Amino acid sequence: MLQIKPITITWLALLFIAICWPAADTAAGTARKFGIRDDKQIIDQAGRRIIVHQPFDRIISLYGAHTENLFALGLDKEVIGVSRHDDFPPRALDKPVFSYHDDPERFLATRPDLVLIRPMIDRGYSQFTAMLEKAGITVVSLQPGTIDEMFDYWRILGILTGRQEHARQKVIQFEHSIAAFRGLTEGRHHRKRVYFEAIHSKMKTFAPNSMAIFALECAGGVNIASDATPIRDTNIAHYGKERILSRSAEIDVYLAQYGAMNRPTISAIKNEPGFHIIKAVAAGQIYIVDEKIVSRPTMRLLEGVYTIGTYLYPEAFDDEALKILKR
Repeated sequence: MLQIKPITITWLALLFIAICWPAADTAAGTARKFGIRDDKQIIDQAGRRIIVHQPFDRIISLYGAHTENLFALGLDKEVIGVSRHDDFPPRALDKPVFSYHDDPERFLATRPDLVLIRPMIDRGYSQFTAMLEKAGITVVSLQPGTIDEMFDYWRILGILTGRQEHARQKVIQFEHSIAAFRGLTEGRHHRKRVYFEAIHSKMKTFAPNSMAIFALECAGGVNIASDATPIRDTNIAHYGKERILSRSAEIDVYLAQYGAMNRPTISAIKNEPGFHIIKAVAAGQIYIVDEKIVSRPTMRLLEGVYTIGTYLYPEAFDDEALKILKR
């Protein structure tokens, strides 16, 4: 892999380069579809074409899902830096922490050959990525939104790091486990109907094709907001209190994700004006689930399916279900 010589370019010089260098294509618009051209060539969400002559082995990850997936592929040594708040697996806490807010010279001093980002960084910090690229560092922007995209994303990480077979096995393992989880609720005449909250303060739910709804449906739940309208190219969808309350008698379970954009409590949901008429709220069927296991493109989505399943059908998601999770 390309070895970058010690950098002596000053911050002012780098700033000049960034201003003169064109920003990534996605900086002014929405992210493109990424993809695989062949076993040595990929296209990222900014439209970058990356040809992998040999595996990258000095990697800085600026997104928690990248970090988690790289470790899952056995790349403990190859990961030389992670982003703030990356705490899974616990070994990630031993790695130096980097941020797109840092002076780019800090990145250059560690001589990475690959920096993995997501489209938000490309759109909001294009000068930062341009500086890295001008210094000879490969930048790849990825953030899948659906399960099919997640599989391609894992395969791309395999291509970038020479772990194609590891990535292929992860896809197979995931698919087998999902099939087994689905089997636990097959044949049920009554399936729990669920409203899955994404952002409580704005009364937003998840897009029907999002990973969170995939996890819900794999656990045997029925998405009550299947008619929700996605917001642009995100996994979030409009719904609104009026529409939630119009389905109040149908909602058997009220789920809410907990994360950076949503900090709900059971008490807050119960005391939301008007929510007392929701069937699930009146019955105390309110559950909070960590966004990291339902909204991130990692193997921990299986944990999300299992967790939701224990809320919906505790009698079905028993010891056998736990064995599926721990395969």
